[in-house]
Amino acid sequence: MIVTKTREEIELMRESALIVSKTLGVLAKEIKPGVTTLQLDKIAEEHIRDHGAEPGFLGLYDFPNTLCMSPNAQVVHGIPNGTPLVEGDIISIDCGALKNGFYGDHAYTFAVGEIDKETEKLLQVTKESLYVGIREFKLNNRVGDVGYAIQKHCEDHGYGVVRELVGHGLGRKMHEDPEMPNYGKRGRGKKFIEGMVVAIEPMINMGTHRIKQHRDGWTITTQDNKPSAHFEHDVAIVDGKPELLSTFAYIYESLNIESNEEDEFRQKALVI
Repeated sequence: MIVTKTREEIELMRESALIVSKTLGVLAKEIKPGVTTLQLDKIAEEHIRDHGAEPGFLGLYDFPNTLCMSPNAQVVHGIPNGTPLVEGDIISIDCGALKNGFYGDHAYTFAVGEIDKETEKLLQVTKESLYVGIREFKLNNRVGDVGYAIQKHCEDHGYGVVRELVGHGLGRKMHEDPEMPNYGKRGRGKKFIEGMVVAIEPMINMGTHRIKQHRDGWTITTQDNKPSAHFEHDVAIVDGKPELLSTFAYIYESLNIESNEEDEFRQKALVI
């Protein structure tokens, strides 16, 4: 069952989402060769708690850490550890926060130093597909419209779209209805209605769409060990249109990147 949110609840969800966004912005300054994912995990937990929230992932389904940290061929759900990052790595960081009874859930794939052009293109196309999908999240469209748009954009570039892992509704629970696959057919699936909030999160592989799970019960990697990228935003339907609750602006501020990619999905300017 889809649980819609009032305007007041959407604003509370925006607060949770922005705590995650700010956390990712803090981490962006720390991601460099020699840093371990366990060190980044500690920074994230402290930042979330300092802002009056609780880490959304820590203990959820018995997950052991604050962040899901997935480098290179890992798709999602990587567990932070003591292995240092190296020049040329990419690292997907998925982060959650719980405040005022509502979750924020947000992800970005970072480059560690300089990366090769092929991997850089994977990150670019995957992030583009996120906004292509968000554009279809509007009143009276359906789940399949979002999935189709993401799938077409990525497969047109020769990439594999992961099937087994999907986006989801978001609210008082981390995972609510509906599931939001990154593939599908136009006009299929549940219809979007005012007040829906979802996490849209393309998980796109450079090679095959096929994946495998590690023995730790969490870590997912590509079957061919080629790189995978993952980007995620929290989005509400407000006045029939997609409204971003999360932002990459804090990341871009940390990395001195200028971007207007989010402007069309905001009814009022974001103040940083």
